[in-house]
Amino acid sequence: MFDVDWMGQLSREVLRERLPALIAETCAWAVGMSDRPHHERRRGRLGETGGTIGDRIARGQPLSGEEDGRLDLGDARPGSFRDVLNAVDATGVLYADRFDREVLEPFVLATCVLAAERARATRRAEWAELLDDLGEDGRDLVGVVRAGEWETSLRTEAEHLVLAALADVPLLEVEAEGLPLSLLRAAEALTREAATAPPSGPPGEDPAASGAVFLARAALAGLDEPVPPSQADRVLTALLAEGIEPEELPAVLPHLPLAPGTADAVLTLLDAGR
Repeated sequence: MFDVDWMGQLSREVLRERLPALIAETCAWAVGMSDRPHHERRRGRLGETGGTIGDRIARGQPLSGEEDGRLDLGDARPGSFRDVLNAVDATGVLYADRFDREVLEPFVLATCVLAAERARATRRAEWAELLDDLGEDGRDLVGVVRAGEWETSLRTEAEHLVLAALADVPLLEVEAEGLPLSLLRAAEALTREAATAPPSGPPGEDPAASGAVFLARAALAGLDEPVPPSQADRVLTALLAEGIEPEELPAVLPHLPLAPGTADAVLTLLDAGR
């Protein structure tokens, strides 16, 4: 294996610097858990026990069952964060496994990338030697991190740090601590969703006809709105002159500033002229 101890040590240093952020992300992840239905596996069958996780906590009952869970999370105080990590969700997946996948893994990878950025800027000679050993060019820092495998051992250390801080803390307190960040994360998700949503036309508008609608509205700009049925001939002439195809008219007319009956009159003139 490559002599990359210095990089592993740097990653651990960055992790400890970011520990407050990791604790905050953990608390935010836990928000809403107490409202989820409690599930337990009995004689190999997964099912609801009745009530929510919060109900069970209020009764002083443990959240984790005897047939699931990790040994290192056993003997947890009922209702504690460690206890809920050892419970299962509606699909039978251990919450601890979900926590690993949804919080620890992405956080640790990001931490290792930050460490790589620091190494590239402050330890240039060692960084260049490291890249040569790994067979990487350094342009993809995630690729460098994965090649060095630093995130594997760092994930274990991150888990230990989280448990040292939160293992025996009541779940309800963890949720309360994470609520502000949880709300912020929800707002960020809505913002990203709005930013990536494709633009939509006016309600009810046929997207395929949107270009024709634009041309048609321009063609009628000189007419009084809403255009009455008595000017249906002028409407038809203006639309055809603008390049609107006859077969496009049924889709275009409902989106123009026409008075009731004008669209029907235009289509009648169109049929008569064929």
